[in-house]
Amino acid sequence: MKITYCDALIIGGGLAGLRASVSARKKGLNTIVLSLVPVRRSHSAAAQGGMQASLGNGKMSEGDNEDLHFMDTVKGSDWGCDQKVARMFVTTAPKAIRELASFGVPWTRIKAGDRNAVINGEHVTITEEKEKEGYIQSRDFGGTKKWRTCFTADATGHTMLYAVANEAYKHGVDIQDRKEVIAIIHENNRCYGAVVRDLISGEVSAYVSKGTLLATGGYGRIYANTTNAVICEGIGIAVAMETGIAKLGNMEAVQFHPTCLVPSGILMTEGCRGDGGVLRDKDGYRFMPDYEPEKKELASRDVVSRRILEHIKSGKGVDSPYGKHVWLDIAILGREHIERNLRDVQDIAITFAGLDPAEKWVPIRPMQHYSMGGVRTNYKGETHLKGLFCAGEASCWDLHGFNRLGGNSVSEAAVAGMIIGDYFAQHCESANLDINTQTIEQFITKQEQYLQSLINNNGTEDVYKIKSRMKEIMDDKVGVFRDGKGLQEALTELEELYKKTKNIQVKNKKLHSNPELEDAYRVPKMLKLALCVAKGALNRTESRGAHTRVDYPKRDDANWLKRTLASWSDPNQTLPTLEYEELDVMSMEITPDWRGYGAKGNFIPHPDKEKRDAEIAEITKRNEENGGDRYTLQEALMPFDLHPEYKVKNQRLGDK
Repeated sequence: MKITYCDALIIGGGLAGLRASVSARKKGLNTIVLSLVPVRRSHSAAAQGGMQASLGNGKMSEGDNEDLHFMDTVKGSDWGCDQKVARMFVTTAPKAIRELASFGVPWTRIKAGDRNAVINGEHVTITEEKEKEGYIQSRDFGGTKKWRTCFTADATGHTMLYAVANEAYKHGVDIQDRKEVIAIIHENNRCYGAVVRDLISGEVSAYVSKGTLLATGGYGRIYANTTNAVICEGIGIAVAMETGIAKLGNMEAVQFHPTCLVPSGILMTEGCRGDGGVLRDKDGYRFMPDYEPEKKELASRDVVSRRILEHIKSGKGVDSPYGKHVWLDIAILGREHIERNLRDVQDIAITFAGLDPAEKWVPIRPMQHYSMGGVRTNYKGETHLKGLFCAGEASCWDLHGFNRLGGNSVSEAAVAGMIIGDYFAQHCESANLDINTQTIEQFITKQEQYLQSLINNNGTEDVYKIKSRMKEIMDDKVGVFRDGKGLQEALTELEELYKKTKNIQVKNKKLHSNPELEDAYRVPKMLKLALCVAKGALNRTESRGAHTRVDYPKRDDANWLKRTLASWSDPNQTLPTLEYEELDVMSMEITPDWRGYGAKGNFIPHPDKEKRDAEIAEITKRNEENGGDRYTLQEALMPFDLHPEYKVKNQRLGDK
């Protein structure tokens, strides 16, 4: 039996996990990061378009601040987010951008003078002031009032990940790759680390720690068509749920990105549209202004995805051997712009579609992209299981509610790595290891016996057929458009598939170098997540953000302004247990209202909305009479906790 002890254990080697590891090491903690793959190959590297932070540097960003970023994030979430977490996030994001610059991220910078741009399909000239030259530039993204998305061409995640990984190595973080967590070690409602399988040798061992942080990313691979890497199967969050204590939040909140390359599913960054690209149908007609006359292609992702599929359904889709699609036109931007700011997109299109986007339109359609749901935490990143923290896409912190704005994902990963990383490090400093070695051994033995049972099972079920069918069901019945009949059918069949996993036949009998064995223990966990998504979507009889029920088209704040919590307390149950957590309107800074898309009034108001609006008006009036500024108003409306060094006011060009 092999046991490795440490102060801080971080599971997941993407942006959130690596940044949290830096916080832990700065406090002198013995810190280990475990990753499925070499950390510079984590899925964070796939982020293309940029990271949101209200710097307000460029001409099109002037006047930006935390209040505008906060408002965009809350509206983007369709009022499903935790507004105090959103405040923590927007306040820290500008500091995170500058910290990343100090780590070595080569942010694209402002050049003084005239530059060409495409806005609303028209070529325009933007003039940048001389005194702003050299400051961090930003581009336009969907759902934002200002150009707020800072970028490094279209390889932002790549540069961020390399810089943060280098910083972790510099501080002496012990990074171990090709390690997979298969169980959380816990006793008396407290986490003590994890049981880990070495993906090369097959060895099962324990990593025991004072604190454990999950940062394992999303679960997009439960769908057939997704932009997610093959490692994004959600195993980390499933393992947390299997403790019977940790709970998953808002699993039905799944984002579909509007512009994914057909047929590969590789992301065509929102930066394509942010930089002026447009969507065209089979006739070459630009259709988004007909649906969303104000924001057009730069409406929120959930909105654009729905509009594309509605347009295809109306008969305007382009036929192809891989199904109908529409066109993304970035040729309008010109070759020079593409080869400077969208060169990865160009390379992807040439490699995987055989076309140069500077000359031809790119075939795209919506596919699964991001998981707003994850392990439910409080604002400190603490889960229901004491000593277990979670950050990044694996968590339901809950910054994004029911729809994430583009550019807020890598931004959340970096910011949560800072904020939650500090809370996590503080916990590890003060915690004690008081678990019995015999208990650790029992957890290891249980997992070893489970793996042996899979190898020795004389079942008849093919794990690959089960996995493939799960993905088809999720695409067909739990996708962009949902209805009660389809969701019930999905739930019923997914439950049957889960039951079949008890009878899987593993033909390869080795305990190491055995992908079939790995799928045999992963697929049941993936099915648990799929069941959480399907059941949550079936129960939620409203439309909110990315969750669109065609049979319940209105957002229902009166009955559904609440967060779904899914748990799996009994290993023998075949469906998740759901409960709900109310969102408190009376503590909100912005009460639920019309989001800015579709018909006005397409929501059922919360009964406390008018009362809270009256309170907000009175507090605002009092603040003005007392000569207060936006900071005193914000604190009066909704105080929030944050580390003092992150809560300090952000400085911007032009501030006195």
